[in-house]
Amino acid sequence: MTPGPADPEADELPAVAPQLRELRRRSGLTLEAAAARARLSPAHLSRLETGRRRPSLPLLLGLARTYGTTVSELLGETAAVLDPIVRAGGPGAREADGWTYWRAGGSGRGMQALRVHVPHGRSQGELVRVHPGEEWLYVLGGRLRLHLGEAEYLLDPGDSAHFDSLTPHRIAAATAGGAELLFVHTLLQSSLAGMCLGGGATNHP
Repeated sequence: MTPGPADPEADELPAVAPQLRELRRRSGLTLEAAAARARLSPAHLSRLETGRRRPSLPLLLGLARTYGTTVSELLGETAAVLDPIVRAGGPGAREADGWTYWRAGGSGRGMQALRVHVPHGRSQGELVRVHPGEEWLYVLGGRLRLHLGEAEYLLDPGDSAHFDSLTPHRIAAATAGGAELLFVHTLLQSSLAGMCLGGGATNHP
């Protein structure tokens, strides 16, 4: 049987036959059952699994749903391995309006971790931050003043706070030498200069 005309999208896709066969077997489906779920004929699916036909992108999307996976896995693509270690001599300090930040966590994660120096006398003044997400901080040195809603707290070294970022909040150093803290938040898109901690040029709404 002569194959039909090639799909122009298929020419740009890598061979997926081995992945299709492996995913079907891993799902415990026979050729006939998988073909029925994907609304294909068993003969058509067999040709895809043996490499005699190459699937179009819409067909790949349908097969990914059938096997409960993603098109990336069908194409044999693997996600880049994120380095779990941040070395002491890693990325240098960044400064925003007198506040200093050091990255303490990896990039590309669902949360951002930083070590922060809050200088005395460079508070956020009346600027109150409110935004989606969660925040956690741990005081390493000095004393920290934390405003949460209508409440005010003084945190000493070893104290920590964990709160919803929709609660109006601001922080300031309560000691002459400033305060050092570890800070984690769930705002992956935030820049170092525009985080809820600093008084930088870019502010969250």
